[in-house]
Amino acid sequence: MKYISTRNKNIQSDGIHAVLSGMAPDGGLFLPESFDDIAFDWEKAVKAGSTTEIAEAVIGSILPDFEDMHGLVKKAYSGRFETEELTPLVGVGERYVLELFKGPTSAFKDVALSMLPQLMQAAKRQTGDESRTMILTATSGDTGKAALEGFHDVPGVGIIVFFPYGGVSEVQRLQMVTQAGGNVHVCAIRGNFDDAQTAVKKVFELGANDAGFKADLAAAKTNLSSANSINIGRLAPQLTYYFKAYADLLKQGRIKLGDKVDFSVPTGNFGDILAGYFAKVLGLPIGKLICASNANNVLTDFLRTGVYNKRRPFIKTTSPSMDILVSSNLERMLYLAGGGDTAAVAGWMEDLKTKGEYRVSGKALENLRDTYYAAYCDDTETASTIAKVFKSHNYVCDTHTAVAWNAAEKYAAEAGGNTPMVVLSTASPYKFPLAVLSAIEGKEPACDEFAAMEKISALSGTKIPAGLAGLREKEILHKDVIEKDEITDYVLSKIKG
Repeated sequence: MKYISTRNKNIQSDGIHAVLSGMAPDGGLFLPESFDDIAFDWEKAVKAGSTTEIAEAVIGSILPDFEDMHGLVKKAYSGRFETEELTPLVGVGERYVLELFKGPTSAFKDVALSMLPQLMQAAKRQTGDESRTMILTATSGDTGKAALEGFHDVPGVGIIVFFPYGGVSEVQRLQMVTQAGGNVHVCAIRGNFDDAQTAVKKVFELGANDAGFKADLAAAKTNLSSANSINIGRLAPQLTYYFKAYADLLKQGRIKLGDKVDFSVPTGNFGDILAGYFAKVLGLPIGKLICASNANNVLTDFLRTGVYNKRRPFIKTTSPSMDILVSSNLERMLYLAGGGDTAAVAGWMEDLKTKGEYRVSGKALENLRDTYYAAYCDDTETASTIAKVFKSHNYVCDTHTAVAWNAAEKYAAEAGGNTPMVVLSTASPYKFPLAVLSAIEGKEPACDEFAAMEKISALSGTKIPAGLAGLREKEILHKDVIEKDEITDYVLSKIKG
């Protein structure tokens, strides 16, 4: 299967090299040249049985160049999650919550970032690549720890994670800065997630196009790659849980084969919800994808008006993993909605870079609106949603899940109908204990994060994930803090060191 850049169809790769490189040399993102060429039986997939069997079928369809997908999936997931289901679906009132936080770092990123290291190592084996791969990752909170967990001490691979200083929860920060491993580096930047993501993309562009930087990489026998969802190898595994949710609804007798299901997805960088669209293209009967945003509602405005404008205040919210104003994966969706017009995509991305906004209209915007419904809520609504769901159903949502639940309610009020709604729960409530406890109790907690975890556990009767409960005692191993314009030099220092 060929993969092309969203900005230039003449830039092509096979799946193995697309995973190894992370992004296209022109700054675009790799996509299958044609989804029509993918031979995939979605009905067989949802009847497959186990989650790993579904994963093998789904990931293998998007990345068919990889040998022994069965072995790679087994190694990625065996014994790493709290349940063999990986992503259990639970009924909460009239809706269904897809719990994506049962992995080692208690966030949905574990599903993909348990798999990506296996794909990366397999790609190196199949190509005979003996160079070192340096993973560069910008995180708004969850990707960082999941990537560190997946790649620590992996032979032939190093990883550098950048997170916004003061822009993640204390639990998220501790998860990252206590990460052991001889090949890992964690660094805070003075800026927000968009600053980190933009700087990391600049490093990739230098690695592809700058003679001096390329020479430095060659001298260190190092190639760059990404663990963010700009990497197709990170995005492909995320399709799995859409098929898994549908399979669970079938098994529970909630739907019949062919019935449509809606999904509400808390959305920041647009990767998780794009995976849902990929699943739909592969045949899964998805009705509407609800794009749920927090107060950084750039995506809501875009899907409603066709104008993407990042020139707005950046708001720190209680759902920090969604505090994003530049949603990288939207570029892939623009390519697909625009009928594969790479020149248009390149133009929109250039306008975003130089003017801070771009405008989409006509058939492309119509296609986006046919697929997505957009809604957002602020921290006050998020807190009231957490409280309401807990009071009504004795179910504890984290702040991001609450945003998706709130958007699902708004869609139901507007659209009506009886289509089943699945809300993606992207993180454990114990990752954001102060915000969650404050919402449940209706007042600011007079305690720290760990005491708040204990209170939530006592109130809900749920267990604190082992990986979070022990954070208090772990040693801080990473203390670097830099300015956003120092990332390139920082990366070079770690590559050369």
